[in-house]
Amino acid sequence: METEEALQLTYVPIMQLRVGELIAEDILANTKFPIVAENTKLTYEHLHIFEVFNITEIPVLRAAGEALDIPQEESTITVAKPELIFKRVYAECVVQFKKEFKAWEAGAKVDMTKLRGILLPLIEMVLDDRTIIFDLNEYSDPGEYLYHHCIATGLITGVIAQKLGYDRGVTIQLAIGGTLADSGMAKISPNIREKKGALSEMEFNEIRKHPIYSYQMIKDIPVLKQSVKAAVFQHHERLDGSGYPTSERGERIPMEAQIIAVADVFHAMTSERAYRAKQASFKVLEKIKEEEFGKFNLKVTDALLSVISDLSIGSRVLLSNLENGEVLYINSNAPTRPLIKLSRTGEMIDLQSLRHLHIQHILR
Repeated sequence: METEEALQLTYVPIMQLRVGELIAEDILANTKFPIVAENTKLTYEHLHIFEVFNITEIPVLRAAGEALDIPQEESTITVAKPELIFKRVYAECVVQFKKEFKAWEAGAKVDMTKLRGILLPLIEMVLDDRTIIFDLNEYSDPGEYLYHHCIATGLITGVIAQKLGYDRGVTIQLAIGGTLADSGMAKISPNIREKKGALSEMEFNEIRKHPIYSYQMIKDIPVLKQSVKAAVFQHHERLDGSGYPTSERGERIPMEAQIIAVADVFHAMTSERAYRAKQASFKVLEKIKEEEFGKFNLKVTDALLSVISDLSIGSRVLLSNLENGEVLYINSNAPTRPLIKLSRTGEMIDLQSLRHLHIQHILR
């Protein structure tokens, strides 16, 4: 009778892995929960995930001295969708970021090494798949809004910077800067920053100091570029001079600050808050471009618009009246308001002429 050859744990470089073999241990990546669980059969999608997280070798079960002979078609593993993997890593990131924020409240300095370790896996995932930012507002929790907002602002900042052509290193720095833009809120009394009702003039003036506090917290960090530090300080300035803390205007506000400004207001307006319901991404972008005209850089808003409204002929969308439809035609001058064929009735409607309607969500 033949004896079954024993399997042993072997660490194998990514390039030498074979689809179908068993992963021998939980795979972690700066996360509390594994991104791939023990005893999972390896798939091509896993290889992409390992590449995103910069994992160079994986423990697998192999027969001593030779490879497992597992036909690919026998693999029955159900692979987690990328958005589910992201959501899991994002949730852990919020938990870890909150711990850092609480430490800042107690007087601790910003630990860039630790912060980079928390944020980098998320940033890399978003830069490799910009569509992830479509759903960031779905993950937010009104009770924990500030921590979600910091992380989401950083991720959206990174996406905009990438779209504008910044190199990857600068893009990652800006994404971290976007996350740190509201770090100064740790220096403001929780009674003020968590107040449910209207702020008094004195309380509002205190809130307006948070960019100053944020800058003070990061100004001596050598690995952060000076342009990123300036962007953190000026992310609430507006081109028309209506912003704060110094009411700068026009070209005196660097592009990096204008990128964080758009990311900050976009996430704030699309997220559910204790005192306000969330708004659809398309509607918010139209408000930023039209109602807030003159305050934000059009190149920056157009870059975000080109990511959010990444529609093509045949895209399926959900409208604000809860009708589903298919995109038939896109006007380049108004990409958020295409011609739609309604699924239920077959009627064709032009969102350019029906301003009371807007796209609620792209159906993927």
